[in-house]
Amino acid sequence: MKLKYSIALGLPLASASAMGADLALKLELPQLNVAEYHRPYLAAWLENSEQKVVTTLSVLYDTRKKDNGGAKWAKDLRQWWRKAGREVELPLDGVSGATRAPGEHTLTFPAARATLDKLPAGQYTLVVEAAREAGGREAVKVPLQWPPKTAQNVSAQGKEELGAIVVQLKP
Repeated sequence: MKLKYSIALGLPLASASAMGADLALKLELPQLNVAEYHRPYLAAWLENSEQKVVTTLSVLYDTRKKDNGGAKWAKDLRQWWRKAGREVELPLDGVSGATRAPGEHTLTFPAARATLDKLPAGQYTLVVEAAREAGGREAVKVPLQWPPKTAQNVSAQGKEELGAIVVQLKP
């Protein structure tokens, strides 16, 4: 039985005088009814049409472990790790954070603003990957056009580790 909780990730990209566009990510992290539940590690990033990472928005892992010991398990976020993770040293300022308990949360990504402000217009994919100790892993991809021409919601659905994912775009 899955119990559903939601987490909201918001990113104001720039002031109205600069880009004027907003991107918000709302996602559902289900609380699985299992004997041994662990909070999921989570990575969210943006890829270009060639599937290259243009920016990592967030990496949530166990930041409370002594000597940043939780970072060594970030490689369980396999897709993110292979594409971007092995090239960075965690924690990343403004990107890394602690795992979250089931419930509603809001995160912002100030470190990604400069990169997103400079993105050329085109097709991108927002990828959200989750992995749990003693659980599964899942990645969900949401294609989008940047910068948005009209306000829109683009959605995708996870199966186990992730639930509904909605990317809200505003010009």
